[in-house]
Amino acid sequence: MINPKPFTIIWDRIALDDFKDILDYLSKQSFQATKIVREGVLFRLNEIKTNPLLFELDKLKGDPNKEFRAFVIYNLRITYQIKPAAKEIRILRIRHSSREPLGY
Repeated sequence: MINPKPFTIIWDRIALDDFKDILDYLSKQSFQATKIVREGVLFRLNEIKTNPLLFELDKLKGDPNKEFRAFVIYNLRITYQIKPAAKEIRILRIRHSSREPLGY
């Protein structure tokens, strides 16, 4: 069986900055927590490279669209968009689940 080429992960600048801010905040609390969260998020993102439909549709998106998916890990809600033609997954947003959701 031939394994299909995995999707490429592309970070939106705001999502990457938010992730760095989250990790920076955690580093002030605990180095171990920072490492666990960073590795957990990156592990999940690595999983969607080969299976982008792994997680549920983003139910916070006003207009339902199969391209937009989301998952929660360590109270962080990560939203991504699948671009099948380009074989890309765009990480759009990382927010703590207790924060008010943003509109699209």
